[in-house]
Amino acid sequence: MKKYNRVIIMSAAVYFLLAASCGFFLYFWTNHENNLYRVEINRIYHSLEGTFVQPSLDNYEYVKKVRFLPNGSGESEVVDFFRQSGDMQTEIRPWYENGKFLGNLRFDYLRSDKNTGYMFLVSETVLLLMETYILVLLFYLKRKLIKPFSRMSELPHELAKGHLNSEISEEKGKYFGDFMRAVGRLKDTLAVSKKRELQLVKEKKMMLLSLSHDIKTPLNTIKLYEKALTEELYGTEEEKQYALTQIGKKVQEIEQYVERIMETSREDIIDIKVENSEFYLSDLMEKFLSVYKEKCRLRMVELKMGRYENCLLKGDLERSLEVLENIFENAFKYGDGGRIEISFYQEEYCRLIRIYNTGSIVTDNDINHIFESFFRGTNSTRSQGNGLGLYICREIMRKMGGEIYGEKCADGMAFVLVFMLY
Repeated sequence: MKKYNRVIIMSAAVYFLLAASCGFFLYFWTNHENNLYRVEINRIYHSLEGTFVQPSLDNYEYVKKVRFLPNGSGESEVVDFFRQSGDMQTEIRPWYENGKFLGNLRFDYLRSDKNTGYMFLVSETVLLLMETYILVLLFYLKRKLIKPFSRMSELPHELAKGHLNSEISEEKGKYFGDFMRAVGRLKDTLAVSKKRELQLVKEKKMMLLSLSHDIKTPLNTIKLYEKALTEELYGTEEEKQYALTQIGKKVQEIEQYVERIMETSREDIIDIKVENSEFYLSDLMEKFLSVYKEKCRLRMVELKMGRYENCLLKGDLERSLEVLENIFENAFKYGDGGRIEISFYQEEYCRLIRIYNTGSIVTDNDINHIFESFFRGTNSTRSQGNGLGLYICREIMRKMGGEIYGEKCADGMAFVLVFMLY
């Protein structure tokens, strides 16, 4: 805010500097213009010789009339000679010829100083109006943009710190209204995600406690049978066989509990919400290419785009965009930076989008587990990641009624997205 106030002060200072400069310029220019009539009088005066002859004044801008009063003229002639005439200024000079006084010369001229005040007033008024407009604009921007933005500058820091319970006041101005509503939705989404995360942690802890308690029963049974067999408490072979059978059953129970733990660990890794409706393929591609066409250019990756016919697809436009973004980011990380191709196909009631990128060849084991959560392929050792990107892509596509699968290619990797036609 202080820096912006300096801008306002600087604007006022520039105005005063310009106004003063303009005034000084008009003052010196006017003085220069007003001295030009003297130059013309001097030229005419020095051009006269001997008997007075009315000079031609066509080439003179200021001097309009020259009169001569001979020495010894009568009273009426003198009075008429010195009488003021109209708006013109007068200068009278004595005329000598070889030291002899011949009479007086009267020069009637016009001066331009009658326009000086008008020009000064106009120029200063224009500068004042311009400065007034600039100051009004600066104060308007300060009130409508700078101050609201300064108030909002703390919001991202508060959200980053996890302060999600504070109220976000909605700006009355039209410039940040949508932004504040979007921040409010972001805060609500983060709060819901945090609540969901805590709920999942609580549920998993309760489940683990329950399963741990359930596992103790078969474990105690196994320990008893193991102790009996070790101490040879069973006298017959049938009793021993029965004990071994019971141990096997309890082991199966434990395996079932372990499987339940593993399934629970794989489930609900991330809460993915999809709002299924319909959207046009062209809207999806235009929104996607508006970002990634430039990204490919900056990374010097050749992007080949196939032709497609626009159609209406089932699903969530924003989630579909997220799938494409995940696949392209993987192509940037794990490809060789050579080429990415997007092609389109139609099979029965589905529209297929195939995204191919050149790069290292994936193994058969990687292609079989590539969509599993937390799985990272052998070519990902040098790249950071958590192994959830493709898992999220698959979950999104399935929740939209579609599918995604990978293709192992001779010189790269391809992913095919299957969308249902609307």
